[in-house]
Amino acid sequence: MAATLKLEPVPTPAVVSPEDILTPEQLADRWQVKPSWVFEQTRKRAKIRNKGKVPLPCHRLGKKILRFYWPEVCEWLLQNKD
Repeated sequence: MAATLKLEPVPTPAVVSPEDILTPEQLADRWQVKPSWVFEQTRKRAKIRNKGKVPLPCHRLGKKILRFYWPEVCEWLLQNKD
């Protein structure tokens, strides 16, 4: 049975800075990837494609709107760097 990684909760500051909330396009721009890649990494099937790693953490606002909290994204990146 394959081991799965679980993200540890990121300590949330008392005040969340607006600069830390990103759209998929802003995150793609920071990482210099296509927005479609960002969307794909948030899907449950990304776990299968990425050898059991957890999908990119996001906050869903309705069915099609995603937002990313930069500290959570950084934590995910550190845990999935290999």
